[in-house]
Amino acid sequence: MKEDFLLQQLAQREAQHAFRRLRLPAPGAVDFCSNDYLGLAQSNAMQEAVHTLLQARPYMHGSTGSRLLAGNYAWVEEAEAMLAAFHQAQTGLIYNSGYDANVGLFSAVPQKGDTIIYDQLIHASIRDGIRLSKAQAFSFLHNDIADLQKKLQHGVGNIFVAVESVYSMDGDFAPLQEVAALCEQTGANLIVDEAHATGVVGERGEGLVQHLRLQEACFARVHTFGKAVGCHGAVVLGSAHLRDFLINFSRSFIYTTALPPTAIAAIVASYELFPYMQSARAHLAALITRFREGAKGRATLYSETPIQIVLTPGNEYTRALAGELQLAGFDVRPILHPTVPKGKERLRIVLHSFNTAAEVDRLLQALVR
Repeated sequence: MKEDFLLQQLAQREAQHAFRRLRLPAPGAVDFCSNDYLGLAQSNAMQEAVHTLLQARPYMHGSTGSRLLAGNYAWVEEAEAMLAAFHQAQTGLIYNSGYDANVGLFSAVPQKGDTIIYDQLIHASIRDGIRLSKAQAFSFLHNDIADLQKKLQHGVGNIFVAVESVYSMDGDFAPLQEVAALCEQTGANLIVDEAHATGVVGERGEGLVQHLRLQEACFARVHTFGKAVGCHGAVVLGSAHLRDFLINFSRSFIYTTALPPTAIAAIVASYELFPYMQSARAHLAALITRFREGAKGRATLYSETPIQIVLTPGNEYTRALAGELQLAGFDVRPILHPTVPKGKERLRIVLHSFNTAAEVDRLLQALVR
């Protein structure tokens, strides 16, 4: 058969209990899985805000082309200016997704003869951008400042250090103050992916960089909108020179149809809402504390974020445990090898501002059983 080469690799995945399938959440299951940390993706307030914005100006469901051709329009540029102002950056450039933003940034900016040094747990989108770059690249041990310092000694050309403010599979913070200080000391360019901090970290959900007042220490920041912001797209924040460079050289920006006005309306609507959701963030923080205290005695990773990790080594065991929790009415998904290293398989439990204390308690009881 012509597709034997496909079947062989799929069979290998099956044998490793690592075969991926698309599945729908069970009706009525309690959401402990999605990245909709503040519930904005499903909120009536968000829908009403989007509807109000769209009523105020004519719009189309498609942008009709790339930004460099027919797909540029006043609203998207206004949104970029709004995002830059909120995040205290000089400029912003909107991409269609966080994946596109990271691939476009890392494949375009570092040049041959440059060096990229990245945390070993960095997101796959950044790794893919690095693969497309002509720069040399190597990782440093997760959140290990001493190892980063050692790797910086081997950097040549323009050096770029890439970290996430919150790591999506461990839920921990990057030691951003120490990383920023080291970058300043060595002249390296700091790039921070704020995907899982946007909307959640900081008094107004501005992210970890601004919360620590490190925005001036960053060469670039990436804020994505598919998590707490509750919609779609991403923005790369940086200098006017960086924006011009990306418009000219970033292939995932140049060669794709732009986001339509309906998507821009959702971004703008969310930024009109989440900065004022202090009570939702306070409730979420209380649930995080409740879960951490209730999960003592289980093999969990330390996390002060909505991403809580229960280590369950082995693909087969992890998948079976997730299945039991799903049967009990909780939408909890297994994270398997090769997404995480072998022996580090886990349940990735995500808490939300719309979850209740009673739901968290029931989940903890189910985990104990």
